[in-house]
Amino acid sequence: MNHAISRNGNCVIKADGLAAGKGVTVVDNDDVERAITAIEQAMIQKVFGEAGKTVIIEERLFGEEASIMIFVDGEHYLIMPSSQDHKSIFDGDKGPNTGGMGAYSPAHMITPQMMQQIEDKIVKPNEEIDYHGVLYIGLIITADGPKVLEYNVRFGDPETQVVVPRIKNDIVPIMLACIDGTLDQHRLEIDERAAVCVVLASHGYPGKYEKGKVIDGLKYVRQIADSMIFHAGTKIVGGQVVTDGGRVLGATALGEDLAQAYDRAYQLAGLVDFQGKYYRTDIGQKALRHLNAR
Repeated sequence: MNHAISRNGNCVIKADGLAAGKGVTVVDNDDVERAITAIEQAMIQKVFGEAGKTVIIEERLFGEEASIMIFVDGEHYLIMPSSQDHKSIFDGDKGPNTGGMGAYSPAHMITPQMMQQIEDKIVKPNEEIDYHGVLYIGLIITADGPKVLEYNVRFGDPETQVVVPRIKNDIVPIMLACIDGTLDQHRLEIDERAAVCVVLASHGYPGKYEKGKVIDGLKYVRQIADSMIFHAGTKIVGGQVVTDGGRVLGATALGEDLAQAYDRAYQLAGLVDFQGKYYRTDIGQKALRHLNAR
């Protein structure tokens, strides 16, 4: 607590455990009260369970976040396309963190030059780690270059929903190569089109929400070109698909450019419906503004 106070806020407070992507609080400068509240919620109120028994207070970095996932076989690696997640519940990156409200790929700030920096400074130094599988690297692109926010030994969600559709390969042989150490015999073939995923969530998420709401409109995925639905918090009851989680579905679409992918994904998000459906309306908008300003 004293450390957060001594920093006058201006820090990032993290639950030191698995918290379903919700255990991070970014504290502004001069907002000591928010820092104290975040620590009390984690350690005293135990809103993250045992994950908040210990918290980590870190330097606050400034820049845009991006996600890089790589296949690793213990010696070789293959880098997947870049993406950008949208963690906050509300438009404009406002409100509490979630497990991810949507993503797009490729991330606009990951130029070929930036990707080379990431490979040289971050990916290659990890080559000697004896790990087989998918390594997720959460980055922030600062004025001083890319910096690592987190590693996960799994696919990222919802980034995977926009990255895997852009991989033309059958990924099963790639995964098997991760196991047997033969990734050097494979190359990823990447679809140059963009992808956008909009997460459809239950009203109240990331707090309390109701389950069992009937989902309508899933058939419309067939009517929108290059679109797909990823199920997350759903189940079948009496022959009907109903909600069964906070983040219910991922409405995803490919497009010749980011604008087309955005339009298709949001068209699909509007057609699929259930009581209490909520979704952000600005997934990929920062990238579109950046691209339009060129």
